[in-house]
Amino acid sequence: VGVLFTDRLTVDKVERMKVTTCLNPLHTALAVFGCLLGYTSIHREMKDPSLVALIRRIGYTEGLPVVVNPGIIDPKAFIDDVVTKRLPNPFIPDTPQRIACDTSQKIPIRFGQTIKAWASDKSRGTASLEGISLALAGWLRYLCAKDDALRPFEPSPDPLLSQLLPLFEDLDLNKSPSAAEISRRLKPILVREDLFAQDLYQAGIGEKVEQLFAELSNGPGAIRKTLDKMAKNW
Repeated sequence: VGVLFTDRLTVDKVERMKVTTCLNPLHTALAVFGCLLGYTSIHREMKDPSLVALIRRIGYTEGLPVVVNPGIIDPKAFIDDVVTKRLPNPFIPDTPQRIACDTSQKIPIRFGQTIKAWASDKSRGTASLEGISLALAGWLRYLCAKDDALRPFEPSPDPLLSQLLPLFEDLDLNKSPSAAEISRRLKPILVREDLFAQDLYQAGIGEKVEQLFAELSNGPGAIRKTLDKMAKNW
């Protein structure tokens, strides 16, 4: 009937696979961009080719090479089911707004561990982490509390909103902020190990996140334009 009997260590590995690589990071990326693009259900986001390309990039290209394989479940088969069955399922009435709750508490686990794994391998480094970098830049753009049409929205509950929202509240999104202004606002965030499990500049993607945030903040429609542009290259 599909029940698998195993030991505690294997269960822990399955949970780590799910939370750090094969499901939860994909969910968070959809949550952030869903809120920014006006979606109210996850399954409808899965009809957006660029969003599907983003989560496939995060899962298959950036997650699978460093996944902790539990053995009892094949990680690629797990992602296959997530992308083709679970997330597009209209009978799972989940919303990006719900999943976006407490994102600051989820990022260290959902993305931080994969970044660490790539950064620790000096032969390849983190240069190829385009999907994760875009997801993180998207979260920072989300903290501006304005959607892609620059309409205000209320961010989902998060214990760090009172700290983070003031850093963006006076940012003019009608034009691309200067590199110096972006660095001034983002650097205090991107060095925080409590948010990313490491200093992202030391990990090699801090500047990339800054650059992507600038693109996402370049006036109305910049989020869709950036997402579509990157998706074409994946």
